Parts: sequence; structure tokens; C-alpha cells
Amino acid sequence: MLATTPSSRVSPPQPWLSRLTLALICLLGLAAFFYPFFLSSQTLASAGAARAADAPLLFALLGPALLVLLLAELGSGQLSARSLAVLGVLTAVVAVLRLPAGPGDAPTFFFLIMLAGYVYGGRFGFLLGALALFVSALITGGVGPWLPFQMLVTGWLGLGTALLAPARRMLRPGGWGEIIVLCGYGYLWGLLFGALMNLWFWPYAGVGDLYWQPGLGLAETLRRYLVFYGITSFAWDSLRAIGNVLFIAVLGKPLLKELRRFRARFQFESG
Repeated sequence: MLATTPSSRVSPPQPWLSRLTLALICLLGLAAFFYPFFLSSQTLASAGAARAADAPLLFALLGPALLVLLLAELGSGQLSARSLAVLGVLTAVVAVLRLPAGPGDAPTFFFLIMLAGYVYGGRFGFLLGALALFVSALITGGVGPWLPFQMLVTGWLGLGTALLAPARRMLRPGGWGEIIVLCGYGYLWGLLFGALMNLWFWPYAGVGDLYWQPGLGLAETLRRYLVFYGITSFAWDSLRAIGNVLFIAVLGKPLLKELRRFRARFQFESG
């Protein structure tokens, strides 16, 4: 029998391509949201109607990038064929949960993205959030220039659960400590989702003290946006935030238990 030397062992594939792809997607999203703030007044006036034109370009870049990210996750061993099936099932479930649309953009689906990202890792949460928004848009007829922006923000919602990894290691699995942390995260993102989504149209929204104009300093831009957000969005987003807290508080424990059971069975690698 041939002895296996350390040099002959095959090292596990590294997820560098997955991380690089995700970083590039996030940079693309940030550029798409914030490039209008760097336009001149003349360019901004002509670009306002063009938001519907640059959204297809963003989607054309985002779609293949998500496919590359998914393949990179499979190639690096972060996802297996079985865990890919779990991703597909959860994507369908989240898309269906978005059907009862109501105040705050159907707060019935955000919580599951957070719980899955918390258990399976941030990159899984990003894929789940982005893909579920795409599928739900096809089901509900919600396809429009806002769609790639919604996919990005919901992906970031799932990705942000990676920041909860220290809590996941310190707290007792299935205990109320986890639920409290997730409720806080859900409340924060209930507000943050709307605050970020406003940015896809706010630079072109109008003229006046509530809106952005070229040449404003950072402090005045933030002041105007906070006033705009407080008047137009805070009440709706608060309903979404409260909905997230309620769903996590009521359903969090049994769903975390089931998600962890599938994770142990299918040997997920969190990222």
C-alpha cells in the first residue's frame, strides 16, 4: 500500500473566485446606486429619464455574475448538489411568501432570508435574496427598472447575516439569545431596505428642499435625504421592520432547528 505523503494530498479548493465575484457584484451595485450623485446638473436632467435604460444594463451584468457566483460556490465545495437543491427550494418558498403583498413590500418573506443566511452563511444568503426577488418578480409581474436594485439590496440583506457569525458561535443554538439578535437584525433591515431602495430614484425625484441637487455638500445631502425618508418612507418601513420582528419571534426557533438539521445532513460550508 502506498503511503500518502503530505505533499501528495489534494488540498480543498479555495473559495477565492466566489469571494472575488461577490465583491465585484457588490461594487457594481454600489456604483449603480451612487453614480447619479456624481453627475452634473445638465447630465442629471437628461439622465433622469434614462434610469429605465441603465437598469437593463445592470440586470444584464448582474444575471451572469450571479451564475458565476453560484458555479464558484459549487466548484469550491461551499455548495453541494444537495445544498443547491435546498437553495432552490428556499428560493421558491421565499418567492411564494412574497405574494401576499402589503405595506412594506410583503414583510412575510424577509425573515426567511435572514434565518437561512444566519445558518448557511452570508454568500448563501446573498444568492437566496437575489434569486428569490427575481423569481417573485416573475410570479407577481413586478419586473421593472427597480428589479435589479431590489435583487441587490435583498442580496445584501442575506449577506449581512455573516456579521452575526460571532453571535452564532457564542449563543446557545435555538435559544432566545439568538432570537433576540435576529429580531434586532430584522428590525434594522426593515428600515434599511427602504432607505437603500429610495436611492435608485431619489436623485431624479424632483426639485425642492426634499430632493438632491448637484453641487450639494455631503452634510446637506444627508439632511435632505433624512427629511425625505422620514416624510415618505419611515412609516411604511416601520411596518416591515415590526413584521420582521414578529415573524422571527414566532417562527424563528422551529425554522432554525429545521434549517440546522438540513445543514448537518447536507454538510454545508458557511461563508
